[in-house]
Amino acid sequence: MSAKPYGILAEFDSPAAILAAAEKVRDAGYSRWDVFTPFPVHGMDKVMGLKNSLVGWVALAGGAFMFLNVVGLIWFSNAFDYPLIVGGKPMFSIPMTFVPAYIMMIMGGAVGALIGMLAFNELPRFHHPLFASKRFALVSRDKFCLLIGALDEKFSETETRKLLESIGGAHIEIIED
Repeated sequence: MSAKPYGILAEFDSPAAILAAAEKVRDAGYSRWDVFTPFPVHGMDKVMGLKNSLVGWVALAGGAFMFLNVVGLIWFSNAFDYPLIVGGKPMFSIPMTFVPAYIMMIMGGAVGALIGMLAFNELPRFHHPLFASKRFALVSRDKFCLLIGALDEKFSETETRKLLESIGGAHIEIIED
């Protein structure tokens, strides 16, 4: 039983080389590819066409949901479920509601950010196919790698390998899932 390919990995030696390679892969029309570097490379996000993450919107939704739920719970409890007049104060008061609702809004935003990050990063994933590559371990030291995924509609083992060779990729290997 042979494993299905996850993608093709190529190694580069410098930030300039990986940036130029990323531009050529983008211009070749590939859409499912990624770059791995030991430190951030200036301009790489623009070359890759990365946009802002949606995690912030999930965190905002979580915070707003919790804020409105706490305000609603306090209103329902004081006005309908257990009305208790204390010192002539009103049944519902926005100033006394704000502090607990604000605290729960922060908690809801934090939980929303965690859930959004896990969902958008497709976590938890206990093993990644790249970890089986001996050359990939060098990314944390001084090498730069570019991976073109097998799920890309333009992916072809021979054509993709030729492209990576033509743009200066070294130690090109097929990563199996």
